[in-house]
Amino acid sequence: MQHKTETKTILQKENNFSEWYNEILKRAEILDIRYPVKGVYVWYPYGYKLRNLIYGILRSLLDKEHEEVLFPLLIPEKELMMEKEHVKGFEDEVFWVTRGGSTELDIPLALRPTSETAIYPVFKVWIRSHRDLPLRIYQIVNTFRYETKHTRPLIRLREITSFKEAHTAHASRADAEAQIKKAVALYKDFFDQLAIPYVITRRPDWDKFPGAEYSIAFDTLMPDGRTMQIATIHLLGESFARTFDIVYEDKDGAVKFVNQTCYGISERCVAAVISVHGDDHGLMLPPEVAPIQVVIVPIVFSSEGKSVEVEKACFVVYEELKKAGIRAFFDNSEERPGAKYYRWEMKGVPLRIEIGPRDLRNNRCEFVRRNDFKRMQVPLSDVVPEVERTLTGINDCIYERAKETFFANIYKNEGNNGAGKGKDKGEGAMEGLRRKGIVSLFLCESERCGKEIEERLGVNVLGEAVYEDGDEDEAEEREKSEGRCVICSKEGKRVYVARAY
Repeated sequence: MQHKTETKTILQKENNFSEWYNEILKRAEILDIRYPVKGVYVWYPYGYKLRNLIYGILRSLLDKEHEEVLFPLLIPEKELMMEKEHVKGFEDEVFWVTRGGSTELDIPLALRPTSETAIYPVFKVWIRSHRDLPLRIYQIVNTFRYETKHTRPLIRLREITSFKEAHTAHASRADAEAQIKKAVALYKDFFDQLAIPYVITRRPDWDKFPGAEYSIAFDTLMPDGRTMQIATIHLLGESFARTFDIVYEDKDGAVKFVNQTCYGISERCVAAVISVHGDDHGLMLPPEVAPIQVVIVPIVFSSEGKSVEVEKACFVVYEELKKAGIRAFFDNSEERPGAKYYRWEMKGVPLRIEIGPRDLRNNRCEFVRRNDFKRMQVPLSDVVPEVERTLTGINDCIYERAKETFFANIYKNEGNNGAGKGKDKGEGAMEGLRRKGIVSLFLCESERCGKEIEERLGVNVLGEAVYEDGDEDEAEEREKSEGRCVICSKEGKRVYVARAY
């Protein structure tokens, strides 16, 4: 009865994403939003395990080539202000520490909004010779930004608790460009493992990272039709090196500036996993990042009393799974089976194993998949290999469904391959935007035209798609990537636009 009552109060995800999202964070015990500071939240233990599993994948990819470090949170005002163009992008968002106890500080200290100005003065000390290059480091830290817009847990925060920022220094621009390609490949691997579909774009010049030569971004599509930026990669060139005097002596004894890159990911990657895969029953977690991959539920009834045999069989299965390295949980609580189903479906456990007296008599158990609720009977002697196969199948199904939904909501605006007139400019894109998705259209590189399409349609220009070498489908798409700007009729490139967070 409890199961039925709670199920009735589940919010529908479709057309009600914002309420659904907040409710899922609470019911699945991801974040507690009741902390008495706007834009600051508390991780529940279950949510923090999910976060750690996701960032564990990221660390494993970064550790192949980078070294993990930890830089201070506090940045002196002088250092922060050294890169004027960079600071200009954050100046209205900086939190300042101006007092220590009752004593006014001689030099105000900023809580890092990002760490370029904290790290690069140290790069100047660390780098002396070409033998010190390339230098590749990363850290996963909290950053602070005085967000004045509507805050949203994991998406728009005043304290970003899990900001991964990588910083690299190289002997030449070519080496830095090669690192950009490596970063793109690394992030593709990361999001593929999370089963999150994405588009990769080169941001327009007016929207690049302050101080960068250019910026590349990954965006996914949220259930309400808006895109969310989930990763960024920036070629910094020599801009910060010149500001902070980061130089090295090459093989011939000449002193040169280093070329730099940086790239970051925040806990928006956790928000993407929750939002893209979840459904009306709660979370739907890819098995690789699920804190609990398998839950074992004994099916016993009050009329039969507590079945020692059933519980013993469940415990044996639990021990076998644990020994095989599978994150399992044996739910032998006093709750009725229906209430247990509801709880673990809400938490997104990929697979449930049910064992009852009838199953024991037939030396079997029953699998229930979270992604489609399909049931299958499995011999108790084959549980471990069948769990491993089933979890792989669940992950594949989750990813395929996510990709199908994602790419079904990307629309091309061919129009008349030229500019519209008056209020009709860009109107061909409206159909896709009304249907909650991403629209590709032709724009020139003019900021004026870009701003006009943003204001007219209420969208963000994500930028031109970035294609990877060797992808035949994308290469074919590239051939169709030039046309006439929808605003001014000049030569333009195909870009993505969407309503964005």
